[in-house]
Amino acid sequence: MVQLYNLHPFGSQRVVPCKQEPAHFCCGQDVLFVASTAASCRVEVFTVREQGRCEALGSFATLGPVLRMAHSSAGDYLVTIEEKSKATFLRAYMNWRCMSAGSSRVCVRMVGHKMEESYSEALKEQMSVVEMPLSDPPLCISCCPVNGDLLVGCKNKLVVFRLKYCVINQNLTVLDFERSLILHIDNLIPAEVAFCARHIAITTELDVLILKLDLVQQSADRTEQCAHGVNAPEKAVDGGVKDENPSTHPLQLELDEFIICQKPVELLGEESKLCEIPVTLESTELPTEDTKHFQVQYLLFRRFAPDQSPFGFCEETKLHSVQLLPVYQTGIPATAYEETENKRKLLSLFCFFSLPHVGYLYSLGKLVELISTYQYSEKSEQAVLTPQFLHVITSQNLQCFTVRCSAAAARGEDPYIDTTVKACPPVTLDVCTLRMQLFIGPRAICHFKNHIILLTKADTEDITERRKPTRRMLSRKADSIKSRTNSESEPGWNLYIINTVSTIQLYREMVEYSRTYENVKTESCIHLLSEAHLLVRAAIMDPHVLESDEKEDLLRAFRESCAFLGDCYSKFDTKDYHLALPYYRMSGLSMAEVLKRIVSEGDEIQTYERGFIFYLTHSLNEDSNEELSKESGNKILQIFYLADPVQLPDILCSPSMRNICPLTAVKYLQKVEKIMPSVVLTLTKAFLALKMGDLAMYEHEMQSYKETTLACGFIGQPRLLQQRKGGSVTPTEFAVHLKEMQPGLLVAATVALHENSKIELEEADTFFKMLCNSSENTVPQLLVDFWEALLVVSSQEKILQELLLRVTSQYVWRILKKQLPETKPLKTTEDLINSCSHFGLIVPWVSSIMSVGCSSDKDYHEDISRLQSLLCSQSISIASALPVLEPLTEAGSVGLTVRVLCHTRLGQYEEAIDQLLRRCPDAAVFYAQHELKGDNQALWWNKLLPELCKRARLTGNDCPVLISSLKETLSVVAMELELRDFLSLLPEDGTAAFFLPHLLHCSQRKLLT
Repeated sequence: MVQLYNLHPFGSQRVVPCKQEPAHFCCGQDVLFVASTAASCRVEVFTVREQGRCEALGSFATLGPVLRMAHSSAGDYLVTIEEKSKATFLRAYMNWRCMSAGSSRVCVRMVGHKMEESYSEALKEQMSVVEMPLSDPPLCISCCPVNGDLLVGCKNKLVVFRLKYCVINQNLTVLDFERSLILHIDNLIPAEVAFCARHIAITTELDVLILKLDLVQQSADRTEQCAHGVNAPEKAVDGGVKDENPSTHPLQLELDEFIICQKPVELLGEESKLCEIPVTLESTELPTEDTKHFQVQYLLFRRFAPDQSPFGFCEETKLHSVQLLPVYQTGIPATAYEETENKRKLLSLFCFFSLPHVGYLYSLGKLVELISTYQYSEKSEQAVLTPQFLHVITSQNLQCFTVRCSAAAARGEDPYIDTTVKACPPVTLDVCTLRMQLFIGPRAICHFKNHIILLTKADTEDITERRKPTRRMLSRKADSIKSRTNSESEPGWNLYIINTVSTIQLYREMVEYSRTYENVKTESCIHLLSEAHLLVRAAIMDPHVLESDEKEDLLRAFRESCAFLGDCYSKFDTKDYHLALPYYRMSGLSMAEVLKRIVSEGDEIQTYERGFIFYLTHSLNEDSNEELSKESGNKILQIFYLADPVQLPDILCSPSMRNICPLTAVKYLQKVEKIMPSVVLTLTKAFLALKMGDLAMYEHEMQSYKETTLACGFIGQPRLLQQRKGGSVTPTEFAVHLKEMQPGLLVAATVALHENSKIELEEADTFFKMLCNSSENTVPQLLVDFWEALLVVSSQEKILQELLLRVTSQYVWRILKKQLPETKPLKTTEDLINSCSHFGLIVPWVSSIMSVGCSSDKDYHEDISRLQSLLCSQSISIASALPVLEPLTEAGSVGLTVRVLCHTRLGQYEEAIDQLLRRCPDAAVFYAQHELKGDNQALWWNKLLPELCKRARLTGNDCPVLISSLKETLSVVAMELELRDFLSLLPEDGTAAFFLPHLLHCSQRKLLT
């Protein structure tokens, strides 16, 4: 469906003062080339100034009548196909600008001809004509706008000429060509070709083929493949007709009496290989280290059928106007054109081609897809595509259509453009006709910058009709038409330069026009504003248009168009209401500014659409630094109370709503509570009561639910406790109050937030440190309480190990520094052992060691017992904790228990026994009784007994503890070993009387068994 609007994209028009009737014309960077009809064999050159003013720059002769011509911006050369004596020639005109300086010297040479030093200096002041011989007559040509390479279409082949820059000397560089590649294409006669960034588009009368030359890595085993390319498979597609020998066909017919038409077919991407058009590559340039090797990639094949009518087939159904349009990444434009050329980077590529009544625009990106179809009101003659518009000429009209290239390119540049942060009108947006401008006999059209060049040729009856008074559609520069006389000798042709209006001017007109649909057709209003937005977006992406003085105007218009679209999606009830958010964000408007645009002054009964509510909800739920005024905040409260009262607690906790009247907010919440009570709403009322200083109301609200319910209520609204500002978490007044009055609730609520992914572990650390006014390196007790509480409920192994290391480190630090916690811990060691599996029961031998330790350790009993309890459990990774525990291992009895516990957890029982015998022999037997069991029981007689005997012998009777421990050990050993094994363990120099009771006990046990 094509939308039709009566806008004015065409401004002034001026007549090009051609001396002869134009046959062909094309545009350069700032000039217009006009080739006259067969009689004169000349090309006139005109420079185009502002507002389309045209001045003759010079002219030069051609070999014969020009059949085709094209200009390359890269290299600034003109290439022509000329005819002489029924033969066609391909010629390139270099350095043609010297003709305007009055020089008439011309150098004609063959392509690749070596420039001699003898006349190199003269090349500066003479035009150079390069003739490029071909084995087959050239049919069509195209210049690559990116690098200036030339593509020539011949029967069954395409020839690529690479543009070369030959350095003659320090002051002179001459352009030349090198025939680099031939594409052999069987059974194909190209009518038109287009060439851009190694992409090739070919059309015949009814077929379109788009190829890409991919660079390949050259290696010895694939040289042959790269040189000859890739042939298409021989598989036939639906509707394809393979060449067959007529004599072998079973149903031979008189083919002259029939018209054979193949079915229409469209093959995209990989499927286009099935088009039965084999392409073979032949490299023709001399191989060097820098030689590039290519292979063919098929992108698109489309075959059309002739239009059918009740009177038979229409012979005029032919494709025309194939073009490849590059779109470049948005960059900083340079002041000089050449600098811009070097800096810009290709972003997207589009291909356009047309039938007489319909045009097709394809995007050639990672996916090849049809993005727009253009239906013409009458038969088209020619079309030209620009980044902003499609201009089409028919038998009596110049039509201007919008295009979707900027929308597709924007998504190519940023695949995530359609989010809550940014948006762009869809590629599938209906195309529209901005203008249908009447002209008499349009025949040809081309475009460059903001100018359209139009050739008209009127029949005799058209000239007579034109002399009659008519209403002029172009009135902005009416004087430009008055130059045409009504004399009898007036020719029937004109070459016009039509100046298109500036992007900003047309944008303003589209915005103004959209207001006529504001209250009638909302979709049309959005459509027009989307067109205006894409118009500006396309201008911003065009490196030729975006100049320094125009840049700010375009960016300002871009932001303004985003604001207008945001207004539409906010005010209108549309299915895409969510787009209000990204468009307002791209506009740069603050919430206060948006409120002024949407909310009517003094209108208490105004209704608000989903888009506006969606925008406000997301904006207020973000951590914005914008603070709304008291009036704006109260207005937002009223809006949500009427539109979505459930969200009021969320809205009230927004950092942007700091300045609201708490009394007004409480009144709204009380009304909502009667209908939809909730714990979050109650907590919000308590929060507001604190802001008002009403402690009675605060106590009443906080006593409405149990503490566990209140802790879970904070999950629904974390911003009651902590708000984000500048990327960091800061505590609220509510959190400060809970810290003083209900620290347990605060810790429980923070644990609930962490377990529900509302706050990260590092954020919680910052939160508690800020809350307790602690320095960066100081850990407040409330944070330790949080870690301990989190150990009780957390089930993530990675989090658990991190927490265990943190609490261990804090216990060690306090014991070493003899630092008591600044506040009383919320749980005792017994509480933790009973509620958390990560805190184990303290084993008896640890208590035995501590009983003979230093009395000063008793002041830090809680931290010591928590640390020992952690090490007695199986949760903490001892290997990871060793660096943290190392400073404590020499600290008296506590250090001994820590060291022995670590040895035991690591399975190093012998080292643990050595430590105990050396530093606390009283606990050695207690340790053995508790730890030396099962597979470790042999250590009783293999390690403990020999060590005790050895140490008792050295100390004698001076250490009764060793003697007592030895007796206990002998009792255990005598119970476990056979008599013979027990005897073998006794020392030879021992006193028999000492061991006799144990020997007797061992022998009696043997007799009993």
